[in-house]
Amino acid sequence: MATINDLVLVHIDNKPGFYARIEDITPDMKKGWWQVRLLVLTFPLQVYTWILDEDQIDGGDFTMGGTPVQIEKLVPPPTDEKPVPSSQNENSKNKTGSHQKVVSLAERRKSNEKSEE
Repeated sequence: MATINDLVLVHIDNKPGFYARIEDITPDMKKGWWQVRLLVLTFPLQVYTWILDEDQIDGGDFTMGGTPVQIEKLVPPPTDEKPVPSSQNENSKNKTGSHQKVVSLAERRKSNEKSEE
C-alpha cells in the first residue's frame, strides 16, 4: 500500500500523467475513505487532496469526471553502491580499495571547451 512520503506515478486516461509524493493520509468523514494529500511534482509545485478508498490508494482504477485515473507506487531501483560520506575527499577509496576521482562540472566544461578549439 502506498503511504506517507511514497513517490507515486499518477496515470490519467491510462497514460502516465504526473509524479507526486504522498504528504498525508487522514480518515475522511465517510467510513472507509481517506483524504490523501499529494504534492504534485510540477513547476510550480501543487498540492491536491483527493478522497480515495484503500483500493484506490493501492493502485486500483477509479475515475474522476469520467476520466480513468490510477495511482502507481514507485519503488526505487536497487543499488549496489553505498553513498560516500561527504567528509571524504576525492582521494577516498571505494569498496574495492581503488581510488576514485571526483571531477567538478566546471572543470569538465573547461576541458571540453579546450578540446573543441
